[in-house]
Amino acid sequence: MKIKVVNTDGKDTGREIVLSDDIFAIEPNEHSIYLAVKQFLANNRQGTHKSKERCEMSGSTRKLHKQKGTGGSRKGDINSPLFKGGARVFGPRPRDYSFKLNKKVKTLAKVSALSLKAKDNNIIVMEDPKFDAPKTKAFLSLLSNLGVSNDKATLVLGDSSYNAYLSARNIPNANVAMADKINIFDIMNSNKLILAESAIKTLEENLTHN
Repeated sequence: MKIKVVNTDGKDTGREIVLSDDIFAIEPNEHSIYLAVKQFLANNRQGTHKSKERCEMSGSTRKLHKQKGTGGSRKGDINSPLFKGGARVFGPRPRDYSFKLNKKVKTLAKVSALSLKAKDNNIIVMEDPKFDAPKTKAFLSLLSNLGVSNDKATLVLGDSSYNAYLSARNIPNANVAMADKINIFDIMNSNKLILAESAIKTLEENLTHN
């Protein structure tokens, strides 16, 4: 498929670039996208949640009153989950939420996500931008020129640019990713994908050979 290339001012350069149909025009596999996003979110969970259970409480273990003859319910010690400040029954324990996903499934998920974005016309191809210094104002101007100021937008670069990262860091709906490190969540969590020309070659090389 062909798509127009714009400059950093958002104006048409008069050039077109051909996007690989194997990456940007396949029939999306939505289940693979679901699995990949699920794995990404699960792997990022700390899993450090913890609440005290009955055997971990420091209160007295004395039985509050005799078992029968009081006219009330039976009670154990003060650490019972029935009482305020007592233990919790089957509370959360620290655990690892991560799980394995085959490399081919994750590649299929990325390709499917990119194809979805292309199908919905949510991909913008732009000349490689230059960030000589970290300036939030310059990044905001870039988003405005491209008409994506009010959208969640991810700028995908071919080469690492710390200045670009710093420029977008304080903008709530903006994100910067490297083509060789972009993950499924970055793609699906964005309304618009802004692809630098150099990033397209990297994406096609990485996703075609895997």
